[in-house]
Amino acid sequence: MGKHAKLMLGLIGVGAAVSACTAGANDAATTGGTYLAGFWPGLWEGLISPITFLVSLFNDKVGIYEVHNNGNWYNFGFMLGVSIALGAPARAGAGAAGKSKS
Repeated sequence: MGKHAKLMLGLIGVGAAVSACTAGANDAATTGGTYLAGFWPGLWEGLISPITFLVSLFNDKVGIYEVHNNGNWYNFGFMLGVSIALGAPARAGAGAAGKSKS
């Protein structure tokens, strides 16, 4: 098996593992469940939100935001996770763009 085939197989495996952790349809929001998502689930769902968004384009049972949450702490965790997930690639690119080649 070639190097590129192993890399693609690894990426598919990682993508499948992460997509298995995405938030699903929220039955608890409509059935009166007692579990409320707090800061830590919000942080995790924010971190995986770019992948969850891509999965949600092809699967109607996947959502990117837990509607049955405890309010401000979940929102804070979610936004912190999103900023980490989307801010890290921007910071990495900004550092490379600032260096000049001589």
